Amino acid sequence: MHPHILTLLALAPLVGGCAALMPPTTAPMSTAAAVVPGSLTETTWERTVDALHAFHFSIEKENRLAGTIQTGYLTGAGLLEPWHYDSVTLGDRVESSLQPIRRRALVTLTPTESGVQVTVEVIKQRESPRGPTRHAPGVATYPGNRPVQRDLNVVLDESAPPGWITLGRDSTLERVLQSAIVAHIRR
Repeated sequence: MHPHILTLLALAPLVGGCAALMPPTTAPMSTAAAVVPGSLTETTWERTVDALHAFHFSIEKENRLAGTIQTGYLTGAGLLEPWHYDSVTLGDRVESSLQPIRRRALVTLTPTESGVQVTVEVIKQRESPRGPTRHAPGVATYPGNRPVQRDLNVVLDESAPPGWITLGRDSTLERVLQSAIVAHIRR
């Protein structure tokens, strides 16, 4: 095994475990809803979108009648990307550095008698390639026994997108994102 991987495996207990080594879980977890005083207005909606943009999530779907905002997938931030906030813990950052991780958020704003109920669900996924991944050698590497092939119609990547394994909900990011949305609404 590569010495850097052994070092990371040795550090895994210190950074809260390495989820990359754990089997995926899809058990639903309950998220406590936060209630913000006031009514569901255009300003409340826009401040919720602003909070999602602060976390670099792009908005994929908005349904104001249902009170839902769904984001597109966001690639997990690694150790060298401190400006992205989706990997909340150090363990999440190590995991995102070792393998492709992505997250998608669903925010629900529900008007109640006491205010606006804010519920956040974040789904976390890990890439699952269909088979061994191929890496092309550098452009300066040529076999010595045959001439260079000049086929300009070569497809280098897979024609179908790779699969993803759902790891379940990211409760830590849910709590942080919910707090940020509530703070944006209260401004």
